[in-house]
Amino acid sequence: MEKKESFNIFEHNLVPKHVILNAEEITNLMKKFNIALNQLPRISSKDPAVKVLDAKAGDVIKILRKSETAGISEFYRIVVGEE
Repeated sequence: MEKKESFNIFEHNLVPKHVILNAEEITNLMKKFNIALNQLPRISSKDPAVKVLDAKAGDVIKILRKSETAGISEFYRIVVGEE
C-alpha cells in the first residue's frame, strides 16, 4: 500500500488565511456589528480548513481574503457540527 503524501491546504495560493478567534475577539466582534453568534454565516466542522485548524463547533473563524479593491477583506464564520 502506497503512503499518501501530506498536503497543507493553507500553502495553496487559492486558500485564504483562516484564524480562530479567542473569547475576547468574539465579544468585540459581536459588539462591533451588534449581532448575536447565531447570526453569523456558518461553516461546517467537516470543511478541510476547519479540520486543519482543529476548530470545534461554536468556534468563530476569521477568513482573510485578498481583494484587488479592498486589499484584505475579513469574513467571519461560526463552526457548526453536522446536523
